[in-house]
Amino acid sequence: MAKGKYVIVRTYSAGVFAGYLASRKGQEVILNDARRIWYWDGASSLSQLAMEGTKKPNTCKFPIAVKEITLTQAIEIINTTKEAEKSIQGVPVWSQ
Repeated sequence: MAKGKYVIVRTYSAGVFAGYLASRKGQEVILNDARRIWYWDGASSLSQLAMEGTKKPNTCKFPIAVKEITLTQAIEIINTTKEAEKSIQGVPVWSQ
């Protein structure tokens, strides 16, 4: 896993996040410019989301990005394609 690569991280209890990998030590992952993937549509799995992005960006629920987040129980880290990175970043910010 290369530093600075855009990845999707699934955690044990905090959910799923997409962002730029700053560091990883065991199960602790630090992401920069990270968005929580609260709800996704237009991809059947995180694997498809990481490879192709979403086909339905307007029905996804991805809140605003945070500058940095530390995730302490990462159980899956998936490298994304440039296509998926652009798609995830293009999802409108979901807020209430």
